[in-house]
Amino acid sequence: MGTIYFPNSVIGATLEDTITEGNLVESHSSPAGPFALGSFALAGREFAGLVVGDRVRELSGPELPATTRGLLAEWDRVLPLLTGLAAAGDGDWHDLADLKVLAPVEPRQIFQSGANYRTHVIDLAVAHRQKDDSRSDAEIREEVAAMMDRRAAEDLPYVFIGLPSAITGPYDDVVVPGWCAKPDWELELAAVIGEPAYQVSVEEALDHVAAYTIANDVTAREAVFRRDMPEIGTDWMRSKNAPTFTPLGPYLVPAAFLGDTGDLRVTLKVNGRAYQDESTKDMIFGVARLVSYISQTSRLLPGDLVLTGSPAGNGMHWGVLLQDGDLMEGSITGLGVQRNRVVR
Repeated sequence: MGTIYFPNSVIGATLEDTITEGNLVESHSSPAGPFALGSFALAGREFAGLVVGDRVRELSGPELPATTRGLLAEWDRVLPLLTGLAAAGDGDWHDLADLKVLAPVEPRQIFQSGANYRTHVIDLAVAHRQKDDSRSDAEIREEVAAMMDRRAAEDLPYVFIGLPSAITGPYDDVVVPGWCAKPDWELELAAVIGEPAYQVSVEEALDHVAAYTIANDVTAREAVFRRDMPEIGTDWMRSKNAPTFTPLGPYLVPAAFLGDTGDLRVTLKVNGRAYQDESTKDMIFGVARLVSYISQTSRLLPGDLVLTGSPAGNGMHWGVLLQDGDLMEGSITGLGVQRNRVVR
């Protein structure tokens, strides 16, 4: 099966009526604010674009960098220019339906927060229990909840590294390799860095977040834990970094438009049924704490992504894993919607 494109002009009743059951697009699926940024292709040519409704203004000229990562690197300077361009309405505009929507940014680094939603961690602990574990489900849940309370009190997020080569567009196929037996979904809020951040405080951290977008951190569940080397623990490289395993976008929504990220709805549907439908209120560590924590060790660069973890409702919890032909649809309040067909 080839790549299926879902341009925003068809994100409406027609698509849902023909592919899935029910109304998949909730009111929170539209991007917040007067405009968003994206990356697009037309006739083999790629460019950064300003998204206003169902139109895209090509960003070019001596005052504007040619890529979204370049724009993020000069965010304080270009944001007023972008605001003016969106309001003026002049320039070189395209119909969104005529464009291929690409992943909105090419990051140099991806930092991923693991075990950052209370209910999700508890559910996974129960789902991944060893066969000889004699504890009841209630006992496991109680112990894991206590562990997370200690982590929160000690201010120790769990962060690992993802590969940019795993990124794909918001409407592209997710291609599951032959070795992957248990592909699962993990929809996440992604913070996008503007000004570089190194050893910044929690109070300063959000000043370095230029925008937000959606990421689906697809995971090969059977590869998460190394059964041959249990003392080493998790194998994030193999379990999360196959090509196309990180659908990203559709757009970059400026942080100023989204506002407080402490209560956003994260919704992931497969073939029209909602499996993840939770609030970011369930996060253990918010965006500011994650950015500050990462920056104590690593220098965050313009365009880098900080994935904030996945809420409850993954396939392992439901006993439902991704199959050939499945349609995933992910949305987060104010960030739009992504749709990806699964191809084995």
